[in-house]
Amino acid sequence: MNLKQSLNTLSIAYDHAMKDDTITNATSLWELLEERVNRSPERSMLIDPAQGREVSFGEFKAWAERVAAGFAGMGIGEDSSVTWVLPTRIETVVASFALSRLGAVQNPIIHIYRDKEVGFCIRQTKADLVLVPGTWAGFDYTAMVERVIAESSETDLSPSILEVYDTLPEGDPATLGPAPQDPSATRWIYYTSGTTSDPKGVRHSDATLIAGGLGLAAALDMSADDVGSIAFPYAHIGGPDYMVTMLSSGFPALLIEKFVLDEVIEALNAHGATMAGGSTAFYTMFLNEQRKNPDTPLIPSLRLLSGGGAPKPPEVYYEVKAEMGIPVSHGYGMTECPMIAQGSPHDTDEQLATTEGHTVLGCDVSVVGDDGVEVPAGEVGEIRVAGPMVFQGYTDESLMEAAFDDQGRFRTGDLGIKTPEGHITLTGRLKDVIIRKGENISAKEVEDVIYTHPSVGAVAVVGLADSERGERVCAVVETAPDADPLTFDGMVAACEAAGLMRQKIPEQLEIRDVLPRNATLKILKHELRAELEPQPWP
Repeated sequence: MNLKQSLNTLSIAYDHAMKDDTITNATSLWELLEERVNRSPERSMLIDPAQGREVSFGEFKAWAERVAAGFAGMGIGEDSSVTWVLPTRIETVVASFALSRLGAVQNPIIHIYRDKEVGFCIRQTKADLVLVPGTWAGFDYTAMVERVIAESSETDLSPSILEVYDTLPEGDPATLGPAPQDPSATRWIYYTSGTTSDPKGVRHSDATLIAGGLGLAAALDMSADDVGSIAFPYAHIGGPDYMVTMLSSGFPALLIEKFVLDEVIEALNAHGATMAGGSTAFYTMFLNEQRKNPDTPLIPSLRLLSGGGAPKPPEVYYEVKAEMGIPVSHGYGMTECPMIAQGSPHDTDEQLATTEGHTVLGCDVSVVGDDGVEVPAGEVGEIRVAGPMVFQGYTDESLMEAAFDDQGRFRTGDLGIKTPEGHITLTGRLKDVIIRKGENISAKEVEDVIYTHPSVGAVAVVGLADSERGERVCAVVETAPDADPLTFDGMVAACEAAGLMRQKIPEQLEIRDVLPRNATLKILKHELRAELEPQPWP
């Protein structure tokens, strides 16, 4: 089955699973936008609460066409390579869709990254144009890009640099040719964050992102009655995926440029947001704020919190459900496959608490043993995926052989369980299994236990090199607001009370005010290992 046939088959499945007025048959983002404008041009699309701005679907499309003409006047067209390092705001989304209208290849970079990562991406994609916000949040992005270009040894690297924070180039849309429509063309290159090596460039088409976004919309029952929010960096692969849910279902979203909790809560209330979240860290921030005034709903209009990107301890679900009165619908995806599984409002409490949700429509998920053979439901194995939302390959072809198995399934490197009902529970990473005296220990299992202690706001369990044990188990804990720090004896008692095997109880406890996180608030365990391993112990 080719890509077009696969997408048509998937569209039929979506039609049965999604609400009326949902668009399921578009194969490009621009086609999806055009169809949404045909159906509901006056409906609100993007809301900027910080500046009191709002644009409808129709206004957005007209603006993006003018900007596409402006980019075309600069020589940008189909297959031009454009890197952008921009914050989450209306102009960023408009610029991205203008580039989609032209068929350019976009390389979004999350704005926290600096010279090393940005320079690598610009060099590898051979960018023709780099879009930056100028100086933003006290950092000069223009100077950074000028610096990495000047320091490059590649003589053919000379992209133009354009500051587009609040001003976008515009032209006459009548000068534009037809919008490119090839669903299999690479239109996006996202980079996974490098830890010990260079980042990996992940190639996507509009169609792969649309397949993932429709899976998310179907799982969460998204509809035109919703009001969403994008509080994470739009340059994350979740940005266009969330935009697919908005365009297909016809609902607006608030764009949060700078996350200030009090201001975000005020904005969500002012606009009647029905969905919020982003990751586990967001759930706990809202929960801690709710606890300050437990008798008054924090955001009465919310019907759920949703997100992904980092593990969710089951206790978080139960706390949010009990104290905020709404479910947490957590999901599972990665840069190479934006949506794999997603919790649904139709799931049971146990499913929402203990799994990452059911596999999304169109994603074929296998859990396999060391021999590559699928294991029975309920047994732990490596998660491998196939389907129309899986990426097209890495920019570095040498990485491809190890990335896919002989059946064409992508090796996620994640360990997990598939329930008989088709829900996925993550148990850790292949590289995150701690081997202590020959015993395999799941870091996530230990983390879920430690998180239940009231002193714990967040926890990361890592394996540290140990001459006696091979690896020792170390828990690094971020203290919960207004709580006393966890003690070693308190940690051991909590683990024993939960029935954790003695071999799995950490030998080492480290307390931190704040754990290191990336732009999507995922805890950076490699930084903790790099910090702790050289230190003498005990």
